[in-house]
Amino acid sequence: MKKTKYKRILFKLSGEAFKQGGQAISPELCVWFAREIRAIRELDVSVAVVVGGGNIFRGFKESKDFEMDRSVADYMGMLATVLNGLALQDALEKQKMPTRVLTAIQMHQIAESYIRRRAIRHLEKGRIVIFVAGTGNPYFTTDTAAVLRAVEIKADVIFKGTKVDGVYNADPLKDKKAKKYKTISYLEVLDKGLKIMDSTAVSLCMDNKIPVVVFDAFKKGNLKKAIMGRAIGTVIN
Repeated sequence: MKKTKYKRILFKLSGEAFKQGGQAISPELCVWFAREIRAIRELDVSVAVVVGGGNIFRGFKESKDFEMDRSVADYMGMLATVLNGLALQDALEKQKMPTRVLTAIQMHQIAESYIRRRAIRHLEKGRIVIFVAGTGNPYFTTDTAAVLRAVEIKADVIFKGTKVDGVYNADPLKDKKAKKYKTISYLEVLDKGLKIMDSTAVSLCMDNKIPVVVFDAFKKGNLKKAIMGRAIGTVIN
C-alpha cells in the first residue's frame, strides 16, 4: 500500500457541490463523491466529512432575501445539511463503505447525536463519519463547523472541495488575470478579505494550526492525489 501524507482528514463539501441542473441533490454527484471518498478510504486514511446545505437553503443569505429572522434561517440551513448528509451516506453505503451520520441537532430516528468520543471511535473502526447540522447553533457557518470538528477529532488537514482549482486573488470565473496562490497564510487570507472561508473558520484554523487544502473536487482523482502529497490546489497554513 502506498504511503499517504495524511492519516486522518476532514473533507468539507459545500451544499452547491450536490446541485446539478434542476436537481437540488443530484444522485450522480453523490455517487461521484462516494467513489472519490472510497478511493482514499482504501488507502487506510481515516475520513470525516462535513456537508453544507446551500443547494437547498443558505441560512444567512436567505434570511436577507426573505426578511426572515437570522436564527430561523440558520436552523433551516442546518436541516438542509442533514438531507445532503443522508444522500451521501446512502451513496457511500452502496459503495460498500460503512458510514455514520452524526448530527449536532438531535433527531434519533435519522442520525446519531454528535458526541466527540463516539465520532473518534467510529473513525477508529474504519467508518466514514458525516457531520451534519453544523455546530447546532445559528450564526456559525458550516466552514466553522468543519474546522471545529477537525480540531475535535484531531484531523491532520481539512480538504475544502470547490469548483475551482485553488484560491485566487480575484474570481477566476470573472477575471482572466486572476492570480492563483500555491500557498497562502491564514493572516493573508484575512487581510486580503478572500472569501474562501469565513473569518471565524480561518481564525480557528490559525489558532489550532490546521492546514487547509482548497482544490477542485470535480476533477477525478484530485482528492487521492492531494492525500498522497501531490501539489493540488492551494494550501492555507
